[in-house]
Amino acid sequence: IYLLFSYHYIIIYFIFKYKVFYSKLLEEARKETFPMDVVKNIFSNISSINTFHSQFLLPDLEKRMGEWTSTPRIGDILQKLTPFLKMYAEYVKNFDHAMDLLKQWLDRSPPFKAIILEIQSQEVCGSLSLQHHMLEPVQRVPRYEMLLKDYLKKLPHDHVDRRDAEKSLEIIATAATHSNTAIRKTENLKKLLEIYEMLGEEEDIVNPSNELIKEGHILKLAARNTSAMDRYLFLFNNMLLYCVPKFSLVGQKFTVRTRIGIDGMKVTGTYNDDYPHTFQVSGKERTLELQASSEQDKESWIKDLKISELGKRAPRWIRDNEVTMCMRCKEAFNALTRRRHHCRACGYVVCGKCSDYKAPLEYDGNRINKVCKDCNSILTVLNFTSSPSQIEAAQFSGNSIMCGFLQYCEKNKPWQKVWCVIPQKEALVLYLYGAPQDVKAQSTIPLLGYQVEDGPRATDPPASFRLSQSKSVHSFAAESEDLKQRWLKVIRMAVTGEVPESPEENHSTEITQEPSSDGV
Repeated sequence: IYLLFSYHYIIIYFIFKYKVFYSKLLEEARKETFPMDVVKNIFSNISSINTFHSQFLLPDLEKRMGEWTSTPRIGDILQKLTPFLKMYAEYVKNFDHAMDLLKQWLDRSPPFKAIILEIQSQEVCGSLSLQHHMLEPVQRVPRYEMLLKDYLKKLPHDHVDRRDAEKSLEIIATAATHSNTAIRKTENLKKLLEIYEMLGEEEDIVNPSNELIKEGHILKLAARNTSAMDRYLFLFNNMLLYCVPKFSLVGQKFTVRTRIGIDGMKVTGTYNDDYPHTFQVSGKERTLELQASSEQDKESWIKDLKISELGKRAPRWIRDNEVTMCMRCKEAFNALTRRRHHCRACGYVVCGKCSDYKAPLEYDGNRINKVCKDCNSILTVLNFTSSPSQIEAAQFSGNSIMCGFLQYCEKNKPWQKVWCVIPQKEALVLYLYGAPQDVKAQSTIPLLGYQVEDGPRATDPPASFRLSQSKSVHSFAAESEDLKQRWLKVIRMAVTGEVPESPEENHSTEITQEPSSDGV
């Protein structure tokens, strides 16, 4: 019953905020204050999501709450409605465009900005910006997953609802996994919005390409008398903001004094008898002499400042004769069992065990290079290798439900040959690679919720089929009708949320097949 009330509250709260923002903006758009398309493109398919909740999910939940004593279950309701989760996928896909469009109109249209500020000032909005509220639908599916997991923990193993609840969790968890990249983006954007407000909404930092690495108080040594002044740093993946704290009754506020680009920035430890724990940050815009609160804090800042450009420029290699032991695990080198290797990211001399990692490095055209364990972890955090689309096609192909060459066309673009993979670990996602050995997918298609169309069209090649969702249409063509049907057998299961099995014929035959001379 706790889970039911939690779902009930979340949905009512979401629908209420939807009406406050969306309805008011539509009302103003009808007065031709600004184009109607602007509102619709910002909110994407929010109207469909609202209809789904208010007319389907919420009534079913309310009815079940009334009959909980006789029917203590929720899994059957959720399992029936989980296919509608595709609507969230469409919203998430449009999110970056919506944020850009909102920013454009806030900058260019004073009437639009005035209405947004008026809505945000209402008590129901909690003094939060529209951007904050737009994050809610993106975070909805993971919250459903969390509540359902909590419900299953408290549910007896022999309970009548366990089977349906577990099936619902499986489908919802898959949908949540597919949204992870977008969710990470939105969590990052949420943090950027908080910083944007701390900086008086004057710095243009709310951009999906910006990622916060570190922030914190620091002391700045004056150039003339070396007195220490309280300052605050925001370190991003592409810049360092050097800020001055200012008085505020509503949380921390700062004024940006200097923006230093990461490109060309140098960081070195310095030593000062009067002021310990100092280091210098030197960039094209300015050089700063800074003092940390401790030696540990100093090393942490130096490390993070250097991390921000890891992989972006070729490192200085430590010479083999300068070290006698691995610079990571500290084991001594020898000529037979522990030989010297160089990490292509940091330049350290490491042993074979500590260099048994690979990552794409930006300075080398994002080609895969051998890196040490520490750099691999850091590059993963910085999203160089964290996206599933950067897993090698060969790794997926060897553990896939289905893989092989297909012709592919999106919108009105020319047809192209792509290597398609549906991996066993992500059975509801179709990965598109340029070739079987590529290390990064060109694109991914979360199959859940797509419509499958296999009727012939005069303009398409033989053995073609299409995947469509809202305005998104992906067209494919196989080498033969038989191969097309094998792909469709797998895809038709995936779009409904069922985990497909490999087709009757072993999919490994797809891996070795060569494309025909006409490429189809």
